[in-house]
Amino acid sequence: MLLAVSIPPARVPARPAKPLQPRRRRLPRWSEGVGLWLSMALLLFVQPLFADASEIPGTGAFHFIDGQGQWQQPATLLTTDYQVTVSGLIADTRLVQKFANTSQQWQEGVFVFPLPEDASVYGLTMIAGERVIEGEIHTRQEAKRQYQQARDEGRQAATVEQQRPNLFTTRLANIPPGEAVSVELRYQQAVRYQAGEFELRLPTTLTPRYMPGKPLTEQATQWQQGWATATTEVPDADQISPFTVSQNDVPAGSHQASVRLTLNAGLPIGNVTSPSHGLDSTWNGDQVVVAPTRGAIAMDRDLVVRWTPVRGQAPAAALFREHWQGEEYLLAMLVPGQQQAQSLPRELVFVIDTSGSMAGESIRQAKASLLRGLDTLQPEDRFNVIQFNSQTQALHMASVPASATNLARARRYVQDLHADGGTEMAPALDAALLADAGDEDSGGYVRQVVFMTDGAVGNEAALFSQIQRQLGRSRLFTVAIGSAPNMHFMREAARFGRGTYTAISDLADVSGPLDTLFAKMQAPVMTDIASQWPAGVSEHEALPQRPGDLFLGEPLIQVVRASDGEGLEGTLEASGRLPDGTRWQQSLDLAKAAPGQGLHRYWAAEKIDSLMDQSLSGQVGSEIRDQVTELALAHRLVTRFTSFVAVDRTPVRPLNQDLAKDQVPTLLPDGSQPGMLRYPQTATWSPLLLTSGLLGLVLSGLAGLVRRRRAGAPA
Repeated sequence: MLLAVSIPPARVPARPAKPLQPRRRRLPRWSEGVGLWLSMALLLFVQPLFADASEIPGTGAFHFIDGQGQWQQPATLLTTDYQVTVSGLIADTRLVQKFANTSQQWQEGVFVFPLPEDASVYGLTMIAGERVIEGEIHTRQEAKRQYQQARDEGRQAATVEQQRPNLFTTRLANIPPGEAVSVELRYQQAVRYQAGEFELRLPTTLTPRYMPGKPLTEQATQWQQGWATATTEVPDADQISPFTVSQNDVPAGSHQASVRLTLNAGLPIGNVTSPSHGLDSTWNGDQVVVAPTRGAIAMDRDLVVRWTPVRGQAPAAALFREHWQGEEYLLAMLVPGQQQAQSLPRELVFVIDTSGSMAGESIRQAKASLLRGLDTLQPEDRFNVIQFNSQTQALHMASVPASATNLARARRYVQDLHADGGTEMAPALDAALLADAGDEDSGGYVRQVVFMTDGAVGNEAALFSQIQRQLGRSRLFTVAIGSAPNMHFMREAARFGRGTYTAISDLADVSGPLDTLFAKMQAPVMTDIASQWPAGVSEHEALPQRPGDLFLGEPLIQVVRASDGEGLEGTLEASGRLPDGTRWQQSLDLAKAAPGQGLHRYWAAEKIDSLMDQSLSGQVGSEIRDQVTELALAHRLVTRFTSFVAVDRTPVRPLNQDLAKDQVPTLLPDGSQPGMLRYPQTATWSPLLLTSGLLGLVLSGLAGLVRRRRAGAPA
């Protein structure tokens, strides 16, 4: 509705004539009305639209938009089942995703979901009624072509694609009204071992990621794929931004997961715990069966399971062997017996993420972690605190001594931090690393950067490249915060930063992992690590080729491929330099290797990672793409360039019936605030519009005041 206002001219009483004065320039009367109503429009109409646009994905009930722009309730129910078997250092998982169509339309389900950061997806099966269709591995383009053709022809089909090493998309075409179709994925991951404890993490949801960069306007019409649009720094933003809703926004029984773990660790297990869920554990000799105490769990946080060997049974070395297609694969783990010695003075730079995704439980975890880190400082140390969201701010211009006064000020500063804004991580890395890049004059200090974040960013590769360029003499240690952090970012950032990573699951879990982390940081590091395999193993077939430094409690793990597997024998010789300058050496007899499963996939995944590391700073070259594709097809692995597809031969949907697309949401991570989804869109114009509106009102008022004063002044 358009409003118009007519302002009558004010009556000016007659006054005695005076000599003519230069004529003053007056503002046109119409400008006052235009300014006033433009200001009101900015305040009352435009600004709420921008606010609503940023709140739609994360507040209230979840809806979908159909082709006519009408809101729809979600039609697809999701349940999952995890069956995990741990054998030695490898966990093999059978994950079944069941999609039930509750609508009266044929549906295409699209579900973006997380997997472990080192997951190797090697199998896909589609189950529709009594039909079981095994998936085939193809190049990504060919898998997409087969899927789209089957979808358009009314045939049921499923495909799984990798968006990030820990983020995948399942698409399921032609789900009949009132029926359910299941997709079974098979993947494996490495079990983490450190400080005498094994750990396995099963992610079930993800924290929405911040997408830096300018929008690609030519692709803006495709935003319905997710809540985000493609940007210059994250061109696939719409592919990695599934809608996130609360538990109350999905139908009862949806987004539930059943979990069962069978632990065959190869040694007696003394204790099984979880910082994230209550567990029931049943022992049967050396085998332990583990399941959540409450049965099915909500898919709103990572499930973390930890187990420790019986006292005195912690492994000092382990060797596993697998024969596959005429080749031999071996996985070795060696645990050096390091002793903590007197450490050098340290310069600690604490970097804390205070962006909107950290609101709620996450910021409380981060602040508690940082305060605990401050407690580890000694008087001879130096430190600084940097916080970042849309902006980066440092407590001090440079690191200061860890005096009682400076520490007290830092604690007050940390206590006052709150979460808001975007996750502009690159400037924070600049502040923590750039001043140190290329500076070899350490002044006797060991420089360490502790980076506390949920890792909710979409431009991971660019950040890894930045860490490589700017690391200098620093070491970067990452602390994963929240119930569903981006563990791919946390692990790889620490690897490129020559540090290590840890994860905090909740406030009750802060002390244990952080005490382990800070003990590592205070202890000397074993360097110059090398491994010598016997004849028959090329140095290029042992991965990683140059093992990194080892911190206190960390094992050396290496996997190799040998072409002449039948004749492979001898010993593995490993060595390193201890902090006092002496050499550490250990050997393993290959003849004593235990049987292993999935080692060929473990090796192929490591090889693919090493190849992809070469292209962090730019586009992947054709040579690397071809090598990765060849490895992935040979070992049946999903990568950036390969996908699984399963296609039924028989059409089930009449072509005269429409197919609706259903973007299946993920659950809001536990402990996060319901309005958190506004944070990825913190670059909206609403604050500017609000300020402009207020400024317009002020200017209109001043203009009116000036006019009235002039009207009442002598002519």
